[in-house]
Amino acid sequence: MCGIEKDATRVVDEMLCNENKWSEWFDFNAETISAIPQTAGVYMMHISMKILFIGGSENMKTSIQHNTNPCISQATRIRYMQTPSFEKIADELIKDYQSRHEGNLPQCME
Repeated sequence: MCGIEKDATRVVDEMLCNENKWSEWFDFNAETISAIPQTAGVYMMHISMKILFIGGSENMKTSIQHNTNPCISQATRIRYMQTPSFEKIADELIKDYQSRHEGNLPQCME
């Protein structure tokens, strides 16, 4: 354990302790999206350090390219993690977000 809150799940704790699994934060633009791997994984988008969206899919690049939610166009940064456990990890990230934000979802997921 790396010392995050005791009520956080093991999956979220493991992800936060092993930051090397996550990409760095990249600018959210066409060039970045074109470089995202076509593999299973999870991703987060933000604007001004406010998480807008947490997602996961079998093909991150395609999911991001075909997301029609207009709210996502506000995002300025994105990071991702390649993982076959994308559904479980995305669910845990969302639950962790809600536990830190009075039960609310990220803005583009409401």
